[in-house]
Amino acid sequence: MIVLLIYVAIFVASFAVVKLVVHRSISDFTGRKTVTFGDESAVRPNRIASVVSILAIFLLWGAFTGSAWLPPLLHAPGPFIGDATFTYTAEADGTPPDDATVTIRVAPVGEEVAPPRVAPGDGWAKNDADSVGAWRSGLLRVDRNDDFGRDSGHRVVAVNGQPIRPGGEVMTEHGRVGMSPKGTLTFEPAKGWQMEPIWLPPPEAVLARLKEIATNGYRDSTLWEHLGYSLFRVIVGFLLGALVGIPLGYAMGLSDWFRGWFDPIVEFMRPVPPLALIPLVIIWAGIGEAGKIILLFLAALWIMAIAARSGVSGVKISKVHAAYSLGASKVQILRHVIIPNSLPDIFTGARVAMGVCWGTVVAAELVAAEKGAGMMIMVASKFQLTDIVIMGIILIGAIGFGIDMIMRFAERRLVPWKGRG
Repeated sequence: MIVLLIYVAIFVASFAVVKLVVHRSISDFTGRKTVTFGDESAVRPNRIASVVSILAIFLLWGAFTGSAWLPPLLHAPGPFIGDATFTYTAEADGTPPDDATVTIRVAPVGEEVAPPRVAPGDGWAKNDADSVGAWRSGLLRVDRNDDFGRDSGHRVVAVNGQPIRPGGEVMTEHGRVGMSPKGTLTFEPAKGWQMEPIWLPPPEAVLARLKEIATNGYRDSTLWEHLGYSLFRVIVGFLLGALVGIPLGYAMGLSDWFRGWFDPIVEFMRPVPPLALIPLVIIWAGIGEAGKIILLFLAALWIMAIAARSGVSGVKISKVHAAYSLGASKVQILRHVIIPNSLPDIFTGARVAMGVCWGTVVAAELVAAEKGAGMMIMVASKFQLTDIVIMGIILIGAIGFGIDMIMRFAERRLVPWKGRG
């Protein structure tokens, strides 16, 4: 929630600065248009907003992981590291209560440190020392070195002057002191706002892992082989889905018989997630490459069919009437009216289908895949190698974004009439 609020604050502040300061000194063609709201041609990506958006994501990522790429001033409060102390009050049968101090050395994750040396003190309750890692917790048997143990009724009744009982806790300056149901103290250092590296590593750790895998490979295959196999599966599955789905969509949009026959099938399969089809695909096609491509084919098929059908349905009837009045045949109407006017919807469906295929490839490569970005992510997740998981996600997203940019460019070149009636 804190991260979301900070992100919203960055968005609002950036919007205000760009709109009120930067754009006042810049005039362009769209700014002089009489009507801009609702005019698709007047809406262009704000490059400043794009740059700030990416920088904000990396800033939050680095700030909440303690990245070395950011100055400490920009870091979110991290976990406590150092020597933490608290005082406990113990009671024993037949003796007055006594106080003792516990010193705990909190070390960074992955480091082993020895407990600090402390003087035992003068009372029957002796001072204690222990060590624990950041983001971890540890049991404290404070009665082990006291003159009176549990056989003499030893029990801790207060921490830093605050009463405590089994199952309770006391918050100290450096962390939480709790008491187990059996009366044993536990200490959990303050975690701060930063994420533990096992859950979210800093950007430099992900980059270092990328360099390592790009150089040495992963599971007997190079990084480029993993990405190449995933890209090959996605493209083949998408192309097969488009080759079948687009003609099917045209048939459904032009023929009431095809519409009535295939509409229940398409509308039934459309909401079924591709992941639900994995068991059936394995039974039918096995665990080889064919099964993975069939799964991606099914992920793209229904989207492309609906996109083509929607494109045909969106053709203005006035254009069809005009073509008929000029003596055009059905083939000519299909070629010169229906197909050109449906291409914008088909390109939109293709971009959506490609995104779904990229999202499905991880699940497709979960089944007995030896190479692929999805396989790399799934294997790494089993060993909690979060840096590899994030690296794979970023690579899949970057490749998918690149493909989407190529499709947008092709759409602008091949369908320049989009949005112009």
